[in-house]
Amino acid sequence: MGPPISSLPPAATSSSWVGRTSSGSCSLARVVSALGMPHILPYVSENRSRDDPETASRVRPEGGITATPAAEALGRRLDAALPLEDLEGRRWWQLTDPYGGLAIRNGQPERNLLLPGGREILVSARYVRTHPTGPVRRVVVCLRDTEARRRTERSHAELIATVAHELRSPLTSVKGFTATLLAKWERFTDDQKKLMLETVDADANRVTRLIAELLDISRIDSGRLEVRRQPVDIGAAVGRHIQAYVASGQPADRFLLRIEQPLPALWADPDKIDQVLSNLIENAVRHGEGTVTIDVAPSTSPRERPDEEGTANAVTSVTVSDEGTGIPEESMNRVFTRFWRGSKRGGTGLGLYIVKGIVEAHGGSITVGRAPGGGAEFRFTLPVGTPAYLL
Repeated sequence: MGPPISSLPPAATSSSWVGRTSSGSCSLARVVSALGMPHILPYVSENRSRDDPETASRVRPEGGITATPAAEALGRRLDAALPLEDLEGRRWWQLTDPYGGLAIRNGQPERNLLLPGGREILVSARYVRTHPTGPVRRVVVCLRDTEARRRTERSHAELIATVAHELRSPLTSVKGFTATLLAKWERFTDDQKKLMLETVDADANRVTRLIAELLDISRIDSGRLEVRRQPVDIGAAVGRHIQAYVASGQPADRFLLRIEQPLPALWADPDKIDQVLSNLIENAVRHGEGTVTIDVAPSTSPRERPDEEGTANAVTSVTVSDEGTGIPEESMNRVFTRFWRGSKRGGTGLGLYIVKGIVEAHGGSITVGRAPGGGAEFRFTLPVGTPAYLL
């Protein structure tokens, strides 16, 4: 939050700093106190931005977050330049009293405050003292726009609403069937009981799958998704998924598996690769039409240059396509976002978001396009070769 204290310019009297943020960084303008309340003086400190560590940020003349140009703020009293109020209409400077109060205070935590006109911003402050219990010599104020937080809150609200909706239906079914069986067990035949219990089991699996998706999202968003690599036969894995669909009643001629040999050695997390294949093939079966084609082939990544042995950019590519109506062109850039649904045929809209997170956690990439047969085509690539820690 601003430069270290040792880099701050010397001040003959008590001083404060006031800053504005842009893209997550703070630029700080020096303020010198007069009779307990500082005035802003024309000084702008260097502060390295997170986006560009070598660039010093400046107080922008157009006013930035506060909508007050720097020329108007410089030389004014701090409470006049930044007339902040809390959400109950109380003046923040009077409440916090940076130059009074306990000598052990080191600042104010970030909180929502209001500028004139009602604009909400995030404000935090740090008190700079020459020694731990000495008088406050400078106050560093950091202002941040609330738009990023609002987007996060909206995303969380959407997630909660989706989870509540998806949980309500299966839990209602489970509660209804179990209550009915407990109350009228003797009135039902064995076949009727079996049907009810199978429905309860299917709904319980649906709830379990939703909870697993939420855990995956949490791990992906926090960067804690673990990838336990081991040798994987990707062709055999695809074959197992096709056999499972055929066993469940899908016609065998609806699937076409093409494997280009020889395939390079692939080290990946088999469970997570099964999760990716299951989602893509299920989408093709449920939302697509005609033949579902899965192509597995060795390939190269255009994003990297090969090393001296020509293997640095070797990948295995898997393409899943169908012959349905496909995905509209205007929706393709939203396919891998949360809650996107290609149709109203069920689903939480979280599957492809998780698929993308898993593929990228393996160091690969995934794309969507239009298949030669007119349907949707998903292609993901995974880097091949033995992991460095095993060499």
